[in-house]
Amino acid sequence: MVQAPTFRDVEAAAVRGASVVHRTPVLRSRLLNEQLGADVVFKCENFQRVGAFKFRGAYNALAQFSPEQRKAGVVAYSSGNHAQAVALSAQLLGIPATIVMPHDGPASKIAATKAYGGQVVPYDRYTEDVVEITRALADERGLTFVPPFDHPHVIAGQGTVARELFAEVGELDALFVPLGGGGLLSGTALVAREVAPGCRLYGVEPAAGDDGRQSLRQGRLVRIETPKTIADGAQTQHLGEHTFEIIRHAVTDIRTVTDDELVDAMRAFATYMKLVVEPTGCLGFAAVRGAADELRGQRVGVVISGGNIDLDRYAALLAAA
Repeated sequence: MVQAPTFRDVEAAAVRGASVVHRTPVLRSRLLNEQLGADVVFKCENFQRVGAFKFRGAYNALAQFSPEQRKAGVVAYSSGNHAQAVALSAQLLGIPATIVMPHDGPASKIAATKAYGGQVVPYDRYTEDVVEITRALADERGLTFVPPFDHPHVIAGQGTVARELFAEVGELDALFVPLGGGGLLSGTALVAREVAPGCRLYGVEPAAGDDGRQSLRQGRLVRIETPKTIADGAQTQHLGEHTFEIIRHAVTDIRTVTDDELVDAMRAFATYMKLVVEPTGCLGFAAVRGAADELRGQRVGVVISGGNIDLDRYAALLAAA
């Protein structure tokens, strides 16, 4: 049985990735703080390698491969950010990488994955079972499967985001984290309950895909159909076994936001902070804007999970708003 990750594993991941993982900036906006009536700090993983937090978990997992696993190669599935993260980590470590990606995924993410040396295998996210496809490739080719969120080494690597944030800003009253499969949120929870137990921790997912909120409310894993949302990084059908077990015991609540609210948050980032943030990366900020009254006067953290979006798509979303 695979052992559940701990705060000690997050500490080890930070050491393991120290020479390759970027320590991303924490930014503030005076104008946004005035609008919200709170002191809001943004952990900007859009400045991470591959443009998203996913590099942390992927590198931590691949760096622990045995010599035999490195020689055979890695296989993963992803809508884009985990794909790029695994491909780049594999390139840095000299490991062949095969990535299963939705054929309608963002073109920039597919192109970047290929540029990092990953062999891309396309699939239809609405009609095919990506886990089944990926496991079949692993069995056929003797590859090691690294899932995008439900893996102890991946979770521990993602936890280094919060480790850096709390080390820089100290205590927070509340922290809002994007939620798809739960790797980032569960890794954050491992850190928060160790170094900031008084901080309220919120996961935020698209309203069209609230499997995480349903799971937390019902105390069991809830599975849904692939949600239709602009937040492609959160188009998950369910949380993971590992991630849910941590989330159910350590997260205050799970909030949801609409696609329109995500576009409004994208515009606010561009207007006030000159940041290009992908829809999934806006989940936490959109929730904070919707909860401004209850957060007034508090110190609030927001994780920006990534900034990878095709510029034509980005411009179209803002123009249509």
